[in-house]
Amino acid sequence: MGVSSSGGAGLEVPLTARAGPWRFLCARAPGAPRAEPRAAPRRMEARAPRGRCWVLPTALLCLYGFFASLRPSEPFLTRYLLGPDKNLTETQVFNEIYPVWTYSYLVLLFPVFLATDYLRYKPVILLQGLSLIVTWFMLLYAQGLLAIQFLEFFYGLVTATEIAYYSYIYSIVDLNLYQKVTSYCRSATLVGYTVGSICGQVLVSVANWSLFSLNVLSLTSVSVAFATAWFLPMPKKSLFFHHVLRSQVSREMKVLDCKNGAVIQDDPALKRVPGWEDIESKVPLNVEEHSAETQEERVDISKVLRELWRDFLQCYSSRPMLCWSVWWAFSTCGYFQVINYTQGLWEMVLPSQRFEIYNGGVEAVSTLLGAVAVFAVGYIKVSWATWGEVALALFSLLIAAAVYVMDTVRNIWLCYASYVIFRIVYMLLITIATFQIATNLSMERYALVFGINTFIALALQTLLTLIVVDSSGLGLNIFTQFMIYASYFAAISLVFLVSGIYSVMKNYRRQEEMPIRSTTSSS
Repeated sequence: MGVSSSGGAGLEVPLTARAGPWRFLCARAPGAPRAEPRAAPRRMEARAPRGRCWVLPTALLCLYGFFASLRPSEPFLTRYLLGPDKNLTETQVFNEIYPVWTYSYLVLLFPVFLATDYLRYKPVILLQGLSLIVTWFMLLYAQGLLAIQFLEFFYGLVTATEIAYYSYIYSIVDLNLYQKVTSYCRSATLVGYTVGSICGQVLVSVANWSLFSLNVLSLTSVSVAFATAWFLPMPKKSLFFHHVLRSQVSREMKVLDCKNGAVIQDDPALKRVPGWEDIESKVPLNVEEHSAETQEERVDISKVLRELWRDFLQCYSSRPMLCWSVWWAFSTCGYFQVINYTQGLWEMVLPSQRFEIYNGGVEAVSTLLGAVAVFAVGYIKVSWATWGEVALALFSLLIAAAVYVMDTVRNIWLCYASYVIFRIVYMLLITIATFQIATNLSMERYALVFGINTFIALALQTLLTLIVVDSSGLGLNIFTQFMIYASYFAAISLVFLVSGIYSVMKNYRRQEEMPIRSTTSSS
């Protein structure tokens, strides 16, 4: 069925006046005097949001993310398709069905990116929930090659619409809560996926559940997620297409001080938040506004596209930005490809029809350890500007070694261990790359860079799939494919090693020249 993308970008917005019961949680008391705008001091302590109106919507979104990710049957997908329930061949599954996810994800990504903002997020979250239901319903009852390929298209729609889940929450909260709510939402999906993997493994290994029953459980879970999404309040504005014009506005642009948790007040010209702490919370989209009059402005799509093109040229003119983005796009392409076909490799190493398999347990362990690695990134003190490219090269080489071991050592336990290492290292590096890109970008530009990098990754993956995997191309067997993927990561490592060594030598040469220049100028 493909893989759910691991990364996410954030774009966002506030509650509409027609948000049902939510508006009463955020409203001031009847008859209470309206607060007058006043100049804020330069520094002040972070305040709690009015009425704590962010709590229930955040809880609902986390519930949606948890149940949407709670899919116990997913680690056993390849076994299910090759088994008696679907009775498909290995060539059909690996070379004709799985590639459809890649193609559909690529085709849908940009339209969904624009539609998410234009429709203001909630409809796209509902679309994702409905697509999950259709996917698992077809997984239960659809038969034949064409039907399963059609199923893959809907799963491509599921992954393309993930941006709405990671975007929506910033419409609900103030900037000083971005880090907290982002951790909640991301943790919800990680916990959901981990619990689902563990439950699937236990139910298969201990309770002897059939894979059909696991898929019924997954369908139930995603149906609960879809029902939960209906209770989310509808945002009033969005990042690109729906702006809010206000008269007599006092804007307090809040910027989180990542060192001590305080809030720094600055003028509206401020567009960036320094510090790495959460990639989705770099820039204040949500501002506290006091106004007597509100009017919505819809932005023309041609204007939005012109602004996106102008921002694209400016963002990628920076060498560090270009470097991290290139690694992101190329490594994500390889990551998607390995994750997509790992179950197929395991099936070839140890056929599940004759032996007990532990795919669910391995997925759970790799997810948990990957989350620990991501958390540890915050405590790594490295000058990434100097050593970033060298670090990318060395860790990419480790990824290449892990994929090579998975391919050549036909032992299922070594395959499992290599897969865990592969996921941990990738999650660690993609987190570093993400906050390096996001540190000095506005929210609009971060969303743009994320979208472009992901699109390039999918374009590369589509090309790789067409040549290596698809039956209309070379249609190589699974072991040859993984040898190509290992070589692919080795090539990435070599390129960044050469570039990194050049950058380090250039930086040291510049540092050596500085004292000489200062001595010359003083004399």
